[in-house]
Amino acid sequence: MSEASAAATTLKPWQVLLGGICSLVLTVGLARFAYTPLLPQMHAQAGLGLADGGLLAAINYAGYMSGALLVAWIESPHWRRRLYLIGLPLSLVITALMALGDGFWLWAVSRYFGGLCGAGGMLLGSGLVQGWLLRHGHRPELGVHFMGLGLGVAVSALGAMGMQRGLQLDWAGQWWGFAVLGLAFLLPAWAWRPPVPPPVVARAIEAPPRRWMWLMQAAYFCAGWGFVINATFTVAIVEKQPLLAGQGPWAWLLVGVAATPAVFVWDRVARRLGDVNALLLAYAVQIVGVLLPALSGSLAAALAGAFLYGATFIGIVSLTLALVGRRFPANPGKAMAKLTLGYGLAQITAPALSGRMVEASGSFAGALWLTAGVLLLGVGCLAALRSGR
Repeated sequence: MSEASAAATTLKPWQVLLGGICSLVLTVGLARFAYTPLLPQMHAQAGLGLADGGLLAAINYAGYMSGALLVAWIESPHWRRRLYLIGLPLSLVITALMALGDGFWLWAVSRYFGGLCGAGGMLLGSGLVQGWLLRHGHRPELGVHFMGLGLGVAVSALGAMGMQRGLQLDWAGQWWGFAVLGLAFLLPAWAWRPPVPPPVVARAIEAPPRRWMWLMQAAYFCAGWGFVINATFTVAIVEKQPLLAGQGPWAWLLVGVAATPAVFVWDRVARRLGDVNALLLAYAVQIVGVLLPALSGSLAAALAGAFLYGATFIGIVSLTLALVGRRFPANPGKAMAKLTLGYGLAQITAPALSGRMVEASGSFAGALWLTAGVLLLGVGCLAALRSGR
């Protein structure tokens, strides 16, 4: 019996879902998100400036966009699964690589390949999980699968807090700690990996007009800008306040706590209001979350902003990808990859520009106002899309 046949007959739904959750925690939560709570430590102990910190985040998303291009280009389901499997152990390697020195280019290599691993976990892993559930007559509970993103944020925050305060590790020791912690997620992700999916023939359906896709692309670009500014600088924003030093990891933990159940909430909102209206609401709430720390330097404002960001970013991603996938059933992966490229382009430009702005002004306020303006443009794109339907 082949590996695919054996896996198909022995895997249970909870194993596939838990394996997918663990893959997201590993490839996105640790390989990417651990950088956020460790950024202040690397700034204080390893001499990493805020501008270079933003540039490293941009390099990470250049890797993510390269991965999205690769996913869109490769048609073979066997190769797609192989790339997904390569990304699982590679996530541990590139996490440990961050601890091997204090050179910018070493970190840049790690961040680039971390982006590739994140693309594999998000795009390839999600497709494998959803395909397995559908083929075996189960509801495609990708809301459960995407819990891995929120859990990844929470794990990175709790891990950083425990290693900083409990174990008293320096920045390099914490990267080593995350690499070791990743083994706990690699094992179930590898053991319960779904088999190669067979090709699927979708029923014929009229594709939406080109204007529809351009508006979605522009709106998702704006969402990517809002996502990466918060993902990169949430902890640093809190730590920069004189009275809030040491509170940054709590803000990042709050992002994960808010994001973990958010997919279920936004699914319910979309069922009541419609997908586009739910997206408009999510963008509006995220704008409020972005502006709170710009308007007030209090801990309450910083934590409220972090909570609203966590509660909205995963909803925007899941609602957008689900909507586009339904509009392009013949090849949803290609349509999703196109959107991901726009999302990734924003994640390359936004942190690099914002890091320079913060370093020049000494404040995050300008970067946050700019981010709110970009998200408002996204609201305009969605409003135009709704009015033109």
